[in-house]
Amino acid sequence: ATVFLEFWKRRRAVLTYDWDLIDWEDEEEELRPQFEAKYSQVERVNPITGKPEPFQPFPDKLSRLMVSVSGIFFMISLVLTAVFAVVVYRLVAMEQFASFKWYFIKKYWQFATSGTGVCINFMIIMSLNVVYEKVAYLLTDLEHPRTESEWENSFALKMFLFQFVNLNSSIFYIAFFLGRFAGRPGKYNKLFNRWRLEECHPSGCLIDLCLQMGVIMVLKQMWNNFMELGYPLLQNWWSRRKMKRRGQSMENKISLPQWEKDWNLQPMNLHGLMDEYLEMVLQFGFTTIFVAAFPLAPLLALLNNIIEIRLDAYKFVTQWRRPMPARATDIGIWYGILEGIGVLAVITNAFVIAITSDYIPRFVYAYKYGPCTDQGYRQEKCLKGYVNSSLSVFDLSELGIGYSGYCRYANLLGFSLLCRYRDYRAPPWSSTPYEFTLQFWHVLAARLAFIIVFEHLVFGIKSFIAYLIPDIPKDLCDRMRREKYLVQEMMYEAELEHLQRERKKNGKQYHHEWP
Repeated sequence: ATVFLEFWKRRRAVLTYDWDLIDWEDEEEELRPQFEAKYSQVERVNPITGKPEPFQPFPDKLSRLMVSVSGIFFMISLVLTAVFAVVVYRLVAMEQFASFKWYFIKKYWQFATSGTGVCINFMIIMSLNVVYEKVAYLLTDLEHPRTESEWENSFALKMFLFQFVNLNSSIFYIAFFLGRFAGRPGKYNKLFNRWRLEECHPSGCLIDLCLQMGVIMVLKQMWNNFMELGYPLLQNWWSRRKMKRRGQSMENKISLPQWEKDWNLQPMNLHGLMDEYLEMVLQFGFTTIFVAAFPLAPLLALLNNIIEIRLDAYKFVTQWRRPMPARATDIGIWYGILEGIGVLAVITNAFVIAITSDYIPRFVYAYKYGPCTDQGYRQEKCLKGYVNSSLSVFDLSELGIGYSGYCRYANLLGFSLLCRYRDYRAPPWSSTPYEFTLQFWHVLAARLAFIIVFEHLVFGIKSFIAYLIPDIPKDLCDRMRREKYLVQEMMYEAELEHLQRERKKNGKQYHHEWP
């Protein structure tokens, strides 16, 4: 992510130079008509132009900002409510699928629960996105931004926050919360004292996380491509059909001038390239934040972008009206958002490796509890007995029941029926039954230590890479310095020529030196 952003800065510098925008600065923007109409009674002198202009008092600005922030938090809480609803569905579906009559569903009830939950979650995500856009418009207009660029930045930030939380909240739940609070046999935690909390698949939570990310990423990219190309195609087809109904024949339509044909195309979005930027930024987050859990995401993003480049070209040339050009030296607020995603990616991947995956428990077992303890090396044989070490023991006789599928693994030991479950707890015959063992605390300490070391190490490498890669390519820097030198030489020659003419005009002797 850091290399990508650093090379983008170099590419931006080249584009800025090619379009002769190196020394171009945004002119003083005109005030938005809505701002002028709202605050026409309050004026102050503009420090740049020296002319009076409408002014928004600080108390009014602060109160509107607080209302906007409250609206943002309310919508985020709505997302979390939707995630909670999906969690409740998964708990109910888990119970139904586990007792399903169809053997295939009953055997793979966990995959059935995860798959249906992902599809329902995707439909909720796409439905809420429509609501979020309207709410973002409303909150941004409520703030009454002073200029158009301020309005665009505020709207872009709200849209990113809404859609990022909407898209990734369920993924964060599966990665860091699923199965963490399920309890143990004999003392399972239940939601509303009715449904037992969901656990991860026996192979770990990474399977559920990969399924969630894969389905959402593929379906969302397919939906975005349809909305970007398929929807304008349908709209243009409907427009041509309506024109046909009005009695215009095909011959007359062909004879229309090109500008009139272009007028019948679909207009560009009111907020320009906002949707294009938002799609790419969300995809960038998907391919970096949980890449340790879903390494296929960058490949899927690459394939999607190769196709989407051509689809966007076809859409802009044949389906949309020509957009209004505007000068810009960068991508605005989106670059700061991309940098923020890069920082968040380091943190989340550290937690995914340390908490979601089995890397740390295996590491601790190999060096502390396995057959290679204190030998200073790690081989495949060092993990012998790891599965047995990661399973705790529960005595089913405490519940007064026999084996009926209550635990994943069961065996007879003497006259007791014991079952095994994933956890680090003391056996029932110990002095402290079902309490966490010393191995649990070793694994927890190793996880926390790994997170701290990993974050500092990666942040250090990230900063070092950013320092090594210059923002402007050397050849471009040399060309810019050459142009600056030539401009100074021209100014020098012009001033010298002007001085020579003045001295000749005044009859003074001319000397070849700089005055």
